[in-house]
Amino acid sequence: MSDTPSHASARPRQPFARGLPLAAPLRLNRPSDTWFKPALSVVVASAVPHLTLLALGRLDLVMYTMAGSLCALYGHGLPYARRARTLAGVVLSMAAGLAAALVTASLTHSTAVLVAVGALLAATQKAACDAVRIGPPGHVILTFVSSAALFAPQRLGQVPAHLALTLGAGAVAWLVCVGPALIRREGPERRAVARALEAAADRVAEPGPRTRHTAAAAVHAAWQCLLASGRPTPVRRSLERLVVHAEAAGVSVHPDQEPDRLRAWAALTRARGPVPEPPPAPGTAAELYGIDAERAALRASGGRRAARRTLLRSLGPGSHLLPVAARTLIGCALAGYLCAALGVGRPYWAVVTAASLYQANTTLTWNRTLQRTLGNLLGVLVFAAVLPISRTGPLALVLCCLFFSFAAEALITRNYWLGSVAVTPMALLVLEFGGTHPAGELVGDRVLDTVLGALAGFLAAALVTNRRAAGRVERALEAAARARTAAERAYADRAHTGPDGLDRARRALTARLVELREAADIAAGEWWQRALPEQRLLAAERAGHRTLAATAQRQGPPVRAPETRSGAVAPAPANGAA
Repeated sequence: MSDTPSHASARPRQPFARGLPLAAPLRLNRPSDTWFKPALSVVVASAVPHLTLLALGRLDLVMYTMAGSLCALYGHGLPYARRARTLAGVVLSMAAGLAAALVTASLTHSTAVLVAVGALLAATQKAACDAVRIGPPGHVILTFVSSAALFAPQRLGQVPAHLALTLGAGAVAWLVCVGPALIRREGPERRAVARALEAAADRVAEPGPRTRHTAAAAVHAAWQCLLASGRPTPVRRSLERLVVHAEAAGVSVHPDQEPDRLRAWAALTRARGPVPEPPPAPGTAAELYGIDAERAALRASGGRRAARRTLLRSLGPGSHLLPVAARTLIGCALAGYLCAALGVGRPYWAVVTAASLYQANTTLTWNRTLQRTLGNLLGVLVFAAVLPISRTGPLALVLCCLFFSFAAEALITRNYWLGSVAVTPMALLVLEFGGTHPAGELVGDRVLDTVLGALAGFLAAALVTNRRAAGRVERALEAAARARTAAERAYADRAHTGPDGLDRARRALTARLVELREAADIAAGEWWQRALPEQRLLAAERAGHRTLAATAQRQGPPVRAPETRSGAVAPAPANGAA
């Protein structure tokens, strides 16, 4: 027998399970630049119905108004036109989940049925939020409300009035989140463009794959924000020209580019003064590159139909979202039944704990498991310390809830565990609106539910495989290759396609590269799957960014990377934008 290893044995194998970090998930990050917006919004949106119910002496109804008030946590990164539609959808989704829970609770008291319905609602909410990319806090708030309602005493005749309270509080939340448009109409667009300029400045200051990807993602997000912002205004025109500069700096680095100038523009853009008026970007015209045509296409009926088809495909058979939804369903059900078997009076806490763990892959889910467990256990101690103060009177209870609502959003962008320290006492204090409970019982049940929910939730994540993650990478590679070919063709035939066609192709290529990196990052943290095509990923990203750089600078046709016999793109030379 030959001593030469076979091709199969020489192939690198993907480990079944990667090492799980312990310290890194608990490190604190810089706070979000807009942390105060959801924090203040949820306080104002909650204070109005809370104080109204306090004046009426009906604080026992807070759970139903809180369901609507918590909708104020969503959509703060969206332009106001899109935010108004998104928040309306969130309020209706919240009401739909609450209605299903209340009707179920009024028809049965079987813990087995209630846990099953709670797990099904959690999985549905997780899949829907991931499909529409709603962003933080995602499905967790919806699941928290619907799971708690399942185990609240309810009669069928009370459901319409309770839903009306939720919709009324949701309307208040909608007004609180959309109202700032009257003061600063282009605020979200200005912040998105400022982030793109800052990311481009980092790319110029420290060229490398990480800063290149960050700049491309920030520029893509800024374009998407501007596309969704509504009709053009003079301010938005200036913002679009700034994005052109950020895009040019993000795809290639030249000695004459100054990161300090980009950062100065970002500071002025983020501030309340006039938006900077940049000179024409190097080698490009100052006017927009087809963004008006792209905006019109998105608004047309065909564009809306295409968006609906994309959404349906993301939830259809073969979707990469389905394994995560299956994990949510199994993990929540397992956590709920396990707690019920041990005699815990509130198994919905375990259901919510399990539901909150599920992220895009197993490694991120492990990180969230550590964060949630630590945050909840520390939060229980905070609750025990605050409980005597909250029981001094109804107003003190309301103020404590409002304080922890603000603290949760103020801290959660530093790290999820830090925000959970404030979320836990707030969730426990909500029970006090319906009547006092023994402190030891509340603390003991919450600790047990947290531990069991975390164990059951992560166990489901580890055992339910997501082999579709690698398949998504393959599809993303093919989509990136098609987009790169289309951009090169548009540039070669730019006399006929015009600047609008070329720049639509460039933006499409940017989007495909962002999706490729996202798919690769998700697959890299997944267990039980085949090895990723690392060389193809590297080659596709470098070739795509070379195409973006060449077409942005108008420096002649881009050099295509040679292809290997297997059809994979070989790595491009390490020069230019690479």
